[in-house]
Amino acid sequence: MKEETPYAIEMLGITKRFPGIIANDNITLQLRHGEIHALLGENGAGKSTLMSVLFGLYQAEEGIIKKDGREVKINNPNDANDLGIGMVHQHFKLVQCFTVLDNIILGVETTKHGFLQKSEARKKVLELSDRYGLKVDPDAKIEDITVGMQQRTEILKMLYRDNEILIFDEPTAVLTPQEIEELMQIMKNLAKEGKSILFISHKLNEIMEVADRCTVLRRGKCIGTVNISDTSQEELSRMMVGRDVQLVVEKGEAHPKETVLHVENLTVPSKMHHNNAVKNVSFDVHAGEIVCIAGIDGNGQTELVYGLTGLENASGGKIELCGKDITHAPIRERSRQMSHIPEDRQKHGLVLDYSLEYNMVLQRYWQKEFSKGGFLRRDAIRSYAERLIEKYDVRSGQGPVTITRSMSGGNQQKAIVARELDREHKLLVAVQPTRGMDVGAIEYIHKELIAERDAGTAVLLVSLELEEVMNVSDRILVMYEGEIVGELDPKKTTTEELGLYMAGAKRNTGKEAVNAGK
Repeated sequence: MKEETPYAIEMLGITKRFPGIIANDNITLQLRHGEIHALLGENGAGKSTLMSVLFGLYQAEEGIIKKDGREVKINNPNDANDLGIGMVHQHFKLVQCFTVLDNIILGVETTKHGFLQKSEARKKVLELSDRYGLKVDPDAKIEDITVGMQQRTEILKMLYRDNEILIFDEPTAVLTPQEIEELMQIMKNLAKEGKSILFISHKLNEIMEVADRCTVLRRGKCIGTVNISDTSQEELSRMMVGRDVQLVVEKGEAHPKETVLHVENLTVPSKMHHNNAVKNVSFDVHAGEIVCIAGIDGNGQTELVYGLTGLENASGGKIELCGKDITHAPIRERSRQMSHIPEDRQKHGLVLDYSLEYNMVLQRYWQKEFSKGGFLRRDAIRSYAERLIEKYDVRSGQGPVTITRSMSGGNQQKAIVARELDREHKLLVAVQPTRGMDVGAIEYIHKELIAERDAGTAVLLVSLELEEVMNVSDRILVMYEGEIVGELDPKKTTTEELGLYMAGAKRNTGKEAVNAGK
């Protein structure tokens, strides 16, 4: 009788505890050689924790890990690398002021007489990037390249170390639709070459397209492992959240009223280059409508939002909020009538080493409700945070006193959404509000955005997700190279036409653009 090939990786009965929570509760996961195995679960289900145990960042209290049928001990990431296990983290582990090449070889540098030998490393990196279609500039600094390029750098770090087991933690959360397609192809190519891939994702369509099998976690427990060929998106979402989920949001007609945000000839300089990132952009957002800025990442959307919210100074043009000129107003003044869900939750959304309750009142702590005589009213802050945690289902090990850094990315995002939706505002600027969130949370946030619209709020949504753009918005403004090149009605356009505008192959302006929005 032929002996079965052992699994590439087996995690058997893994249990990992943190204060107040069992993150992984007796989980078993088996990865075959040359397969793409998806790991699916809600925000805070324990996916990243399980992968961090495999990569040696955490130590499990119970359970064992086997590689090729042999039990192994992984005490730190160096042990994991020695075993051929590599990981692309959800929040990249790159040194911003180093070049791409320096980041790739960091920790495994070749030296001679105490001097770095980069020529061989450069040759190997260029060969790998060519072989797997991971085009990068080895001499570019990390701080100057797009998130898609940063992710390619992380993948090349794994391949440079000859890793055989590749862990991708939410790899598409920060990518454009085009970059996602490229990454899917790269993963398929890696699997064909015999690499074994563990792929954490919330995006059911990606799992259906690229994975061979899928293991589903819910609240720290393993619900089961299924063959992708034998299941559906609906079944996976049901396993993940324990109920049926609306994958397409229902919404009625918008009834736009007065102008809340008026932007006229706005120009915002680029930090990376000497030109302008936003060039003479003009548009209005009315009360009771959702206007979406769509575009491929890096076409000025980020700088546009920075200019509107005060994170960056505009070099020209005018911004009016509720009829008042706020072009040069300080951030606190803007935030009295504007809520902002930022693009980068860790950089601009949270103070990671503060507790959850203090993050919930970051823009309100000076108000009478939360302070008196210059002192914080801690009881009021705690009860307010507890109310938001319950209402928005923000999961954290120790409730309001949890240090925000220890929370999952999706729950960090939920905390920001809760804070920004709950405070008074006439305008909501929501940038990638569902980034890294599970289908249940996405369904909830989409409903909340539509409820905001129906309550008379002006909503400016910035999204890279074509499905989100088409399903949620009432009007679509497409940005390309810092300009608005088209205004589209989601009911009268297609994702293909939208893609042409986003790529700069098509544009409408003047009367044509105005009529498209009607």
